[in-house]
Amino acid sequence: MGINAASVLNHIINGEPTTPHTSKVPRTPETKALITIIINHLRLGRLGKAVSVLFSAPVPFPFALYAHLFKICASNKAIVEVRKVESHLVSFAPTPPVFLLNRAIEAYGKCGCLVDARELFDEMPQRDGGSWNAMVTAYSQNGYAGKALGVFSDMHKSGVFAAEVTFAGVLASCASTLAICVSRQVHALVLKYGFGGNVILGSSLVDVYGKCRRMSDARRMFDEIERPNAVTWNVIVRRYLEMDNGKESVFLFFKMISLNARPLTFTVSNALVACSSFGGFREGIQIHGFTIKINYEEDELVSCSLIDVYVKCGDVVSARTIFDLLSHKNLIHWTSMVSGYAMSGKIRQARELFDRMPERSIVSWNAMLAGYSRNSQWDEAIELIILMCNDTRDIDHVTLSLILNVSAGISDVGLGKQVHGYMYRHGFYSDLCVANALLDMYGKCGNLRKARDWFYEMSHFRDMVSWNALLSSYARHRMSEEALVIFWEMLGEAIPSKFTFATLLAVCANIFAREQGKQIHGFMIRNGYDLDIVMRGALVDMYSKCRCPNYALNVFIETPVKDVVLWNSLMLGCYYNKQSDALLQLFELMKEDGVKPDSTTFQAVLLACISQGCVKLGGQYFNSMSDDYFIIPQLEHYESMIKLYGLHGFFDELEDFVKKMPFQPTAPMLARVFDSSKEYNNTRLGKWAVRHLNLLKD
Repeated sequence: MGINAASVLNHIINGEPTTPHTSKVPRTPETKALITIIINHLRLGRLGKAVSVLFSAPVPFPFALYAHLFKICASNKAIVEVRKVESHLVSFAPTPPVFLLNRAIEAYGKCGCLVDARELFDEMPQRDGGSWNAMVTAYSQNGYAGKALGVFSDMHKSGVFAAEVTFAGVLASCASTLAICVSRQVHALVLKYGFGGNVILGSSLVDVYGKCRRMSDARRMFDEIERPNAVTWNVIVRRYLEMDNGKESVFLFFKMISLNARPLTFTVSNALVACSSFGGFREGIQIHGFTIKINYEEDELVSCSLIDVYVKCGDVVSARTIFDLLSHKNLIHWTSMVSGYAMSGKIRQARELFDRMPERSIVSWNAMLAGYSRNSQWDEAIELIILMCNDTRDIDHVTLSLILNVSAGISDVGLGKQVHGYMYRHGFYSDLCVANALLDMYGKCGNLRKARDWFYEMSHFRDMVSWNALLSSYARHRMSEEALVIFWEMLGEAIPSKFTFATLLAVCANIFAREQGKQIHGFMIRNGYDLDIVMRGALVDMYSKCRCPNYALNVFIETPVKDVVLWNSLMLGCYYNKQSDALLQLFELMKEDGVKPDSTTFQAVLLACISQGCVKLGGQYFNSMSDDYFIIPQLEHYESMIKLYGLHGFFDELEDFVKKMPFQPTAPMLARVFDSSKEYNNTRLGKWAVRHLNLLKD
């Protein structure tokens, strides 16, 4: 028992005054004996027995004892005992002092019994500021923000002076309900009552403005606080993080350090999460060094965030070093490390660590399954799903979404239908994440009728992702006209995203729907969509395939910074439009512009050489891939070279090329050699091709 509590109990036993509200209760030998029994029970932690003694006693007790019992009952959330203490109090003191009734309201609030608290509050013949404060706090702490604000409004109308604790509770309620207008009014009252310099209320205002997404107000309030404490710094760092402004969050953290303020572990963790959000690897390393300096590296929250920041910045080795050095590893540490390996493609290491886990949660299973799914290791994913179903029943929405991804990956609509049934039986029917995954699964498995039926079943809660999933399903299965119809239906319900337009432009390119493509382009411009480099690439590709090379060129020219994908789109567009000479000129311009070509670039260049009959130039470009750009030629590049040599009758070069390939020629390659040899009457090479074709068949 603490010193203060022991002191209070000694005062009660000895009859010494502890408060100006101490009652004039006669201390008979019987009363003193009962008080001693009650105090002894409390000292031994037997609250129930202590209150039972008081409740059955036919005599009143000092008000200080009631106050002390209310406090202990509140800290233990002992609602039955609170009611007994209040009952005994009002039985022997028909008009108990206000301060005691306030303690009773506080106790009811701590126990979560707001009906009892409100009844007592309403029945009080007299109230003071403490009564209102207790009621506001009771509602606020139990999540009844609206009722807390209502009581505060009544308090203000009654002309009762609000204390700092009241304002703190009210501001917390404003933050819970995102009541920005009320927050501003409360802010004005805080200043009016002279609490403007209070760091606790200042921190609360920073918090409420931040939660209401008014970061300019939050920052202005923060800057007005003369000496922000650790909580204040934590609030501002956290709110910038929640507003997806990780860089400002980290900047303020470093500013805090420069002012020699010691951060809370929560603040360090938030700063590390902020580094993860924008790939701040260098900043994360600096914060790591700081955590070692102030001995925070073993803190569970901080160490988990350190592992996370290294994983998300691609340094799994450092993350594992931190993990291995931890003297105590919890479930989150294990899961973070497994997830880090899985998401970085190190599936073998992830599984080894997963198998060593002393315990697993559904999050751990999901992390491992996500790794398999992300790396298209479908057999391993199915094996893990079977193990998971045997090990745990804590299946959540993430698990179901991942299983549906696996189902889509292996085109197993039967597995997807099992998940569909599970959704109905276990209450996941209206979970949007799972519903969209189910829609995507039906589409990828080719069951478009089922996809459409499920899409209409989702009508009351579907979103843009749902529309995009359905649209992509039709586009993937070459049902381009139907996809365009879905888009025009979509406009009546949802706002298209850039992903929507990328799919639509590909659809238009597939069916050469030039007019619809132009309409979509115009729609994007009229509605202020950001035509980033990805969208411009899709536009160039669409206009090129729709035989509008001038439009494609205009889009390309208007793009301020051009990447290799955009250059490739324009070059392939030239090939589609039989402008191979322009393609080769573009390739030279691309190199002059300092853009490094990739394998797709060289495939476009080789196609142009085939079209133009530039055999020697094609050979130079093919050799340049590995010699100058360290690009390993792919199968399509070898096929293009065989076509180039064969189509134009360069059989010495063709024979030398085919026989020196680092792998055995495929059947289509040999067929191409045979057809070319037959066309040019090269019997020897033709017989060689036939002999190798027969060997492949055997």
